[in-house]
Amino acid sequence: MIFLIIKISFSLLAIISLIKLGYSSKVRFTRLREIEDSFLYEKYRFNVLTHKFDELFSSEGEQRFMKDQDQIISRDIIRVIWR
Repeated sequence: MIFLIIKISFSLLAIISLIKLGYSSKVRFTRLREIEDSFLYEKYRFNVLTHKFDELFSSEGEQRFMKDQDQIISRDIIRVIWR
């Protein structure tokens, strides 16, 4: 009788441990997925900015840069361009 109680106790302990382990794994995978999504977004932004930076040094890159700046600066601001 005592051995049956001990066997049931260990079985119950094993089941509870497996449930906790499964939940912890789920939380960990969720966090890793969020980190991966964030990394991919930042990598995409880096590639876009790198491409814009490389275009700045291409032929007529300065003119394209100035056109982009015109869109960023609001219309009622006085612009001074140093040459």
